[in-house]
Amino acid sequence: MIDWNVAVQTGTRLVRPGPQVSHDEAREVVAELRDLSRLAHGHVREFTGMDTELDPAPATIVDRPGWIRANVDGFRVVLEPLMEQLQERRSSGPLSGGPAGVVVQAVGSRVTGAQVGVLLSYMASRVLGQYELFLPPDPDGRAPTGRLTLVAPNIVHVEQELGVDPHDFRLWVCLHEETHRAQFTGVPWLREYVQDQMTKFLLASDLDPGAMLERIRDAADVVADAFRGGEGNLIDAIQTPEQREILDRLTAVMTLAEGHGDYVMDAVGPEVVPSVQQIRSKFQGRRDGGSRLDKTIRRLLGIDLKMKQYAEGSKFVRQVVTEVGMADFNKVWGSPETLPTHAEIKEPALWIDRVVGPRAIDVPPAEANGA
Repeated sequence: MIDWNVAVQTGTRLVRPGPQVSHDEAREVVAELRDLSRLAHGHVREFTGMDTELDPAPATIVDRPGWIRANVDGFRVVLEPLMEQLQERRSSGPLSGGPAGVVVQAVGSRVTGAQVGVLLSYMASRVLGQYELFLPPDPDGRAPTGRLTLVAPNIVHVEQELGVDPHDFRLWVCLHEETHRAQFTGVPWLREYVQDQMTKFLLASDLDPGAMLERIRDAADVVADAFRGGEGNLIDAIQTPEQREILDRLTAVMTLAEGHGDYVMDAVGPEVVPSVQQIRSKFQGRRDGGSRLDKTIRRLLGIDLKMKQYAEGSKFVRQVVTEVGMADFNKVWGSPETLPTHAEIKEPALWIDRVVGPRAIDVPPAEANGA
């Protein structure tokens, strides 16, 4: 269905080169990022109180082509259920047999692979790091289920562009990404929950040709509207009604995860990242900037939606921690039922009332005294 080799070849061919540094400088950046990921892990564990592994492996440091290859591996794992379903549909379709069917499938998979490669080439120059949830299974069963990855040339490019202290910026980025590692290794059910929701989302796709054609038309309208300044994105355009419900749950948990990461990276303290306020101010300006074309592409791909998640999620975490403390905030990781809904992220008091319960300050004096 997708020629993954074509995706990798297209993406790595089109991706822009990173900043020009010497071999020795590149080696120093890689070494420092690995050390800082370990340092950040300790700060995150101490600050959040989450029960994470004591001595995880340092972050995997990649360049832009390396990020593309890693994400193609992840896509293959995530999309496998849908690929199997599509293959079953196609094997019984009018073009399932004979040379014509083989040619159509081969050409279609290469076209789709090239499209995926183009998308990855765009993203590969923008992502600073990520916790890779979905890795190909390890035949020996010894490899970890996830991996923390940092994209060295992008981190160097941004710190140079912003004119910030490189050490502080690198540690700041590591704090965010290590928070994601803490979430998915310290909360036993979270990875499986996200994977289950993503599988349900994919399998809820309406594979009826008429319905798919209608969504393609909707997507084309969204693209045209985006270049006129509209607010639509392709993710919304191609969903079925059932997928919208699932995506609401996925968006809520990822808003929490991203906001938690943003909160921790800023709140660990000036003694750890002395120039954190300057970094945050300049970085936020970069998030909000860009050319008109870049803003259009970001809007189409849902990247602006992700930026909104950072802000909403961080506000939720900040307000809950301020009102009830970190220990009670961590009840959010108790089970899927304790995750905040969309409404609760916008109104943290609703989540506090539902999950934490009445606070002492809310109890009438007579009740508090046992009267």
